[in-house]
Amino acid sequence: MAGINKVILVGRLGRDPELKYTPDGVPVCTFSIATSEEWNDKNTGEKQERTEWHNIVAWRKLGEICGEWLKKGMQVYIEGKLQTRSWDDKDGGSKRYTTEIIINQMQMLGGKSEGGQSRQEAASANDQGYDDENIPF
Repeated sequence: MAGINKVILVGRLGRDPELKYTPDGVPVCTFSIATSEEWNDKNTGEKQERTEWHNIVAWRKLGEICGEWLKKGMQVYIEGKLQTRSWDDKDGGSKRYTTEIIINQMQMLGGKSEGGQSRQEAASANDQGYDDENIPF
């Protein structure tokens, strides 16, 4: 049986997106978003908060859209999958790992005060190599 690898997040951009191109000319955009949760401490009653940072990668047309329209501080809804990649460290040659969210859908949230976009504007991409007919389940 095949597994499910799906991530859905709503968060705010921690920095402006960085749009680059592969040697073959394929656009790839990277950025980070923060998600936060709040709770009251059971012992002290004080409000507590924890923020998680997520590394986001958008390819092809969706990457171009993210690079053009997203800005630091904007709130976004994203859907995608978790992917871990590894590389050899420059200094010691040790193996390094990072886990990223490869997105296939993004929607800008907030009103016109956030980047000048309305809540209805959305971007999605089926050009990520995902095809409903090739899903293994």
